Amino acid sequence: MAECILVLDAGTTSTRAMVFDRQGGLEAVCQAELTQHYPRPGWVEHDAAEIWEKTLGCMREAVGEDAGRIAAIGITNQRETVVAWDRNSGEPLARAIVWQDRRTSGFCAKLKDEGHEPSVQQRTGLLLDPYFSGTKMRWMLDNDEAVKAAHDNGTLAFGTVESWLVFKLSGGTHISDASNASRTLLLALDGEQFDEDLCKLFGVPRESLPQVVDTHGELAVATDEWLGQAIPITGLVGDQQSATIGQGCLSFGETKATYGTGAFVLTNKGSDIPRSDHRLLGTVLHQLGGQRTYAIEGACFVAGSLIKYLRDELGLIESAAQTEELALSIEDSGEVVIVPALAGLGAPHWMPEARGVISGLSFASGKAQIARAALEAMAHQTHDLAQAFAADGAPWASLRIDGGMSANDWMAQDLADILDIEVERPEFVETTALGAAVCAAVGAGLYSSLDAAAAQMRGKADTFKPSMDADVREARLARYAKALSAA
Repeated sequence: MAECILVLDAGTTSTRAMVFDRQGGLEAVCQAELTQHYPRPGWVEHDAAEIWEKTLGCMREAVGEDAGRIAAIGITNQRETVVAWDRNSGEPLARAIVWQDRRTSGFCAKLKDEGHEPSVQQRTGLLLDPYFSGTKMRWMLDNDEAVKAAHDNGTLAFGTVESWLVFKLSGGTHISDASNASRTLLLALDGEQFDEDLCKLFGVPRESLPQVVDTHGELAVATDEWLGQAIPITGLVGDQQSATIGQGCLSFGETKATYGTGAFVLTNKGSDIPRSDHRLLGTVLHQLGGQRTYAIEGACFVAGSLIKYLRDELGLIESAAQTEELALSIEDSGEVVIVPALAGLGAPHWMPEARGVISGLSFASGKAQIARAALEAMAHQTHDLAQAFAADGAPWASLRIDGGMSANDWMAQDLADILDIEVERPEFVETTALGAAVCAAVGAGLYSSLDAAAAQMRGKADTFKPSMDADVREARLARYAKALSAA
């Protein structure tokens, strides 16, 4: 009996295919880097054809010759990235605009000036920021001739990356799950499908958008063209919601933080539609049979991408793992502080035009101090979020962490120290992919519920307990607050 799950994890810097067994064990993985295009300052693009081709190559390599063991496919993805393609040809019309892209700052500012943000936030749980998908779609319509022509011809399809992959795998099914759809600015949190009034506000044609479906269930079918046999697609979920599920944060109040390209914190809010007074976001966590579980979210745009910047652009380190040994080699950062606003500041500040700051430099500052300050920036940003969550009535009793950066023991301990709470890290830190496997396993009928699947598939965890003196913590946070004011 086929009991394995194939997960397609379409991230920002790479795409992966991973095969999980029924107990959550990883049987195979294949990963391919994605080309990052930066045509102008603040612009970030991907080649949608490359995403598809490399995802297909990875899934074929990970599955190998034994597709018969695959019960279902789950897909998780970078959420707000927008793909435009032609429904008839199935080919992309332009480069995808990535979630990090800031080109629509002016449009967002115009809508804010016109007074639309309060009503938009009330309906969608989101703020008017270039981060979200709707304004990217409008920009494509206004500025790309191929997109405009497809709209005029009635063949334009917009979607986030999971929607694009399903379309290609299935040979034309145009759907988006509720967790991704809730990141577009075009879905009301209590609305079944994309909202006509919101589409009119942002200037996005409703007919170009996909059908909104559950995060798990019988959603679509990948044709036999790709792996030699047809395989049901039974899980679709945005990456941060997927990590929350993979962490087992399925009860009200449970909180996870993922440290990947950016840093994202979600707290389960159950069936309560989240309302934030402190510039956090409301989002759909998962949906089954049209019934939604919600989360409140804080997003920092730069986390692992800061370490990548130190490595690739500044040449200060040779590998991400080197930051831990450099941090351990010194007693403190020598008062060096980094505010990692290289792509603007996300929650709770929402300053798209902010830029990165390194403060406290002296002749005593070397690459060890800068590397340590880069790791400390993760705890500083997370502390900002913790204060906002608490003010919104969602304080953290503990924090479950995951993502590539969380493998760094020094950073995990620093989080516990600065937040002054217990931090838990699973042995298998790639919980984004695991969450998609959980959804797909439930959707395929291998488990009766997300709780049952997560309990079986999640595995063991390590715990980090706070040990920092209060005066040291407060001095660190005061230096960060001063540097933040310069960003």
